[in-house]
Amino acid sequence: MPRRDDIKRILVIGSGPIVIGQAAEFDYSGVQACKVLLEEGYEVVLVNSNPATIMTDPEFATRTYIEPLDPPTVAQIIERERPDAVLPTLGGGTALNIARALSEDGTLERFGCELIGANYDAIRRAEDRELFRQTMEQAGLRVPRSHAVSSLAEAERALADVGLPAIVRPGFTMGGEGGGIARSREEFRERVAEGIAASPIGQVLIEESVIGWGEFELEVMRDCADNVVIVCSIENIDPMGVHTGDSVTVAPQQTLSDQLYQKLRDQAITCIRAVGVETGGSNIQFAVNQETEEVVVIEMNPRVSRSSALASKATGFPIAKIAARLAVGYTLDEIDNDITRKTPASFEPTLDYVVVKWPRFAFEKFPGSDGKLGTSMRSVGEAMAIGRTFRQAFAKALRSRELDVVPQPPADTDALLERLELPSHDRYELLAEAIRRGVALDELHRRTHIHPWFLEEIAAVVRAGGIEPGLVRTYKAVDTCAAEFEAETPYYYSGYELPGPDGQPRHEVRRGERPAVVILGSGPNRIGQGIEFDYCCVHAAMTVRESGRDAVMINCNPETVSTDYDTSDRLYFEPLTLEDVLAVVELEQPEGVIVQFGGQTPLKLARGLAEAGVPLLGTPVESIHLAEDRTSFAALLDELGLRCPPWATAESADEALAAAQRVGFPLLVRPSYVLGGRAMEICYSRDDLAAYLERSGAAAAGSSNRIYLDRFLENAIEVDVDALADGEEVVIGAIMQHVEEAGVHSGDSACVIPALSLGPQMERQVEEATRAIALRLGVVGLINIQFAIAGDDELYVLEANPRASRTVPFVSKATGVPLAKIACRLMLGERLRDLDVRIPRQPGHVSVKEAVLPFQRFPLADARLGPEMRSTGEVMGIARDYPTAFGKAQAAARSALPRSGTVFISVTDSDKPAATQVAAALHDLGFKVVATRGTARALRRMGVPVETVNKVSEGSPHIVELIERGEIDLVINTPTGSGARADGYEIRRAAVARSIPCITTMTGASAAQRAIAALQRGRPEVVSLQELHAQTAEAAAAGGR
Repeated sequence: MPRRDDIKRILVIGSGPIVIGQAAEFDYSGVQACKVLLEEGYEVVLVNSNPATIMTDPEFATRTYIEPLDPPTVAQIIERERPDAVLPTLGGGTALNIARALSEDGTLERFGCELIGANYDAIRRAEDRELFRQTMEQAGLRVPRSHAVSSLAEAERALADVGLPAIVRPGFTMGGEGGGIARSREEFRERVAEGIAASPIGQVLIEESVIGWGEFELEVMRDCADNVVIVCSIENIDPMGVHTGDSVTVAPQQTLSDQLYQKLRDQAITCIRAVGVETGGSNIQFAVNQETEEVVVIEMNPRVSRSSALASKATGFPIAKIAARLAVGYTLDEIDNDITRKTPASFEPTLDYVVVKWPRFAFEKFPGSDGKLGTSMRSVGEAMAIGRTFRQAFAKALRSRELDVVPQPPADTDALLERLELPSHDRYELLAEAIRRGVALDELHRRTHIHPWFLEEIAAVVRAGGIEPGLVRTYKAVDTCAAEFEAETPYYYSGYELPGPDGQPRHEVRRGERPAVVILGSGPNRIGQGIEFDYCCVHAAMTVRESGRDAVMINCNPETVSTDYDTSDRLYFEPLTLEDVLAVVELEQPEGVIVQFGGQTPLKLARGLAEAGVPLLGTPVESIHLAEDRTSFAALLDELGLRCPPWATAESADEALAAAQRVGFPLLVRPSYVLGGRAMEICYSRDDLAAYLERSGAAAAGSSNRIYLDRFLENAIEVDVDALADGEEVVIGAIMQHVEEAGVHSGDSACVIPALSLGPQMERQVEEATRAIALRLGVVGLINIQFAIAGDDELYVLEANPRASRTVPFVSKATGVPLAKIACRLMLGERLRDLDVRIPRQPGHVSVKEAVLPFQRFPLADARLGPEMRSTGEVMGIARDYPTAFGKAQAAARSALPRSGTVFISVTDSDKPAATQVAAALHDLGFKVVATRGTARALRRMGVPVETVNKVSEGSPHIVELIERGEIDLVINTPTGSGARADGYEIRRAAVARSIPCITTMTGASAAQRAIAALQRGRPEVVSLQELHAQTAEAAAAGGR
């Protein structure tokens, strides 16, 4: 069928911030879809709240709205833009839930919008747990015995039939959010309450357990002519009981008999037809008992899924791109396969290689969490590896993880085996250690239920590595058709094969005549190094190609746009280790390598690459070391007449305690090896410091780790600056002011452009200091500098990073100036004076970046902000004024501020003066104020009406009970003390579990109060980036730089 010409304008709904369960895979899918729809001649209107993604760059849509992803806001955009159709199948569960809500409230019908990709009925049949069960049973497919419930009483009745252990699955959620395995009645009641709160329709499925069965996924596509293809089969190495996003997975499946695999294929085709997905892709999950050959359908996603990105990269079959074309009327046989350029999309991929995906965890960021895995997803990223065999791919995946903390197995083997019985983030380290200790594989199978074939293969890797003797590293092309058709797309991986007759590897790489530039990606997403760096790498690839050179990308992250095969001229899906990168460089012989855009991962390789004679583009390696070495950088600041807070280093606990007296309390303390503020803490006394040193092990005997001690500047204003430099000239990208005071990691703090509290004189000081540091370091490209303003307008330099920072995408969206592209042009030899970069200090609008925190996924961790970064993603609010922009950012971060209701306030003594002002303002806005006794006394003294409530330690009725009953709408609680079970911890934990906004700093509380006042005045306007950037460009032209 030809493409639909009755549609002219399509609204694409994005997935919002990067969160656990809904991450960068959807950014990749959304970018593919937007590109295809623009190529087809459609007008594309995009709405997404995430500034860190390439998807929200203005060039990927006709109109781009960075706005909160909620039904009322999207309805405003529909009313303003009047699209003919809405495409919700590329934005995860967020987009589907919005589409469902807009269908149910009549918005789509009122404005004549059609749902494409999946219609309303198909979405309901797949996402409503009870409807899905009924649909599968009517189609003759078996599902686990289950009951859909909406209350605890209904759940108790269902449990009598299902029994323990039971699986709790909330309806219309992503990544198992709010669900889990209940092994006891107490756990069951807790899981059900959390699941009902997490589900947008207040529904959970109580399901019989098939823990221990094998888990398999099939990526399936169907068109309007009822053509169906199986794109890829994926097998979870972990058995049922571990969320597929947290499992090590392999494609294609390895252990099913052909007969059983064909049974899964048949059931997948039946499933997609029964649900009614007619124009797109779906992910269908099965549980299989290979002993009895029983198969049950677990769930089906009527959209592009998290696994779709993995399947696309594994096969070279671009699922989202094809899904977008199917949504506008094409059939599979009318769409070409990009890899072969000979076969249609109806020609199923066949793999002659093996792909392994490995999840990346961050439990070390959340003290109190136990590292156990279940049906609620916990991983923050993933790496992918391709090899000729499972062993090769598995060994390569191990190299790709870039662990911050190496797990330590128990010394006692019985304890080790006991740990293996419950899945955990370190399961494969424990498994490898058990193999090394000679534990029988039969025993390991009994303990873990991992298939014996996988155990045999893993044991071979542990004992001998993944490389068979006599083989050589050989670069192969991903060909999708098992070499039946030659691959035309330059997408490569390394495997180990026999050499050719001349003894040399038989590479399949095709190089052109143009000079090449290698760009090192950022590896698996993690807290502290997320999708923002991939954004910069994609911009670098685009710029290198525009310069007439070949862009060569090396990365191992399947979620991201940088590993899309058409982002660069040649893509190598390889680990980012020195050995692996040097092997690609030897083959490519590039003009230079760019290490500035991928965060710390490529920077750590810079010295090794330089020592190997590899030419690095941009800032010299010596300058990177100068900025990162504490002593050298302090000397540089002294030379420039700039100040940093007093500091010291120590090699032992005794040295640290002695140095602390010289530096002075409070102290910001951290080990030297951290990234993203890990293990960083503020200590207010010698006792605090001694306790930290013992708890963290930072100064353990025999440790080679240095300890850094910095004077903590209390009540300081923290400022971030992103700047461009070419070694001779510097242009300030933006000065960002943090909403929270110093002490909250910059990645977790909200920040605002322009900096509202800095006067013109202080702005000039910040700009002059930035220029001086950038020029002294010889920066060519980007630099990020963090400052603190303390006391009587005293400026301190906290740190300088001569590379792309997390804030580059945010600044670029706020100002309309693509910093990463310009930085890349500087690295390639252009000069700022020739580029005429104009960035106005006052752009005419206010932009607020807010962090998105994953505390709901780690219920045992304390939801307090501090110097260690915890956020997985970010959102952006844009408005004409600061309170409105801040309110938009909170709504986008899924922490929408209430317009009325009851606020609970409990703050530390030093915060009580500020709390009285916030409480008075909220009371004047119509809020009822509830507080614990000490805070209530302070509020009453200032004339604020307040009700007193007990702390948890004072007995029932207490504040946590009020929160759990839904009687509190906003929590303001500043932490006191570090006790793991202190009242503040219980309050914050209860608020997070019930999705109640919980604010832990007074600056954040003040901003929230102003935002609530703005919200009460009416719903803010929505404006596209294209309109805002046109206004900014006019301001820049009128005012110069």
